[in-house]
Amino acid sequence: MIVELTYLELLVAAVTVFVLAIFLGFEIISKVPPTLHTPLMSGANAISGIAVVGALLLSNVALVDGNAPLAAKLAVVALVLATINVVGGFLVTNRMLQMIAGRGRK
Repeated sequence: MIVELTYLELLVAAVTVFVLAIFLGFEIISKVPPTLHTPLMSGANAISGIAVVGALLLSNVALVDGNAPLAAKLAVVALVLATINVVGGFLVTNRMLQMIAGRGRK
């Protein structure tokens, strides 16, 4: 039996999953002890790096296809946001490591 969903039902399902992911992510991150923040940030940077690669691939497909200008624009936006996330993550991680290294020298 094949069930066909309307666009509205798919949108509601996607928004529901997104909101649940926000709540779950907040609960998980708020329970992380401070000593694990640097490894957690490294993992987040790796995931954002995967998002950068995915956005590059999607933008290439959208631009080669030529019939998907909206997909190309969304891919560029995803690429910019993921790149900002990766750079910011590395800056925060570097700052945290400098703070830890500074304590050891004193």
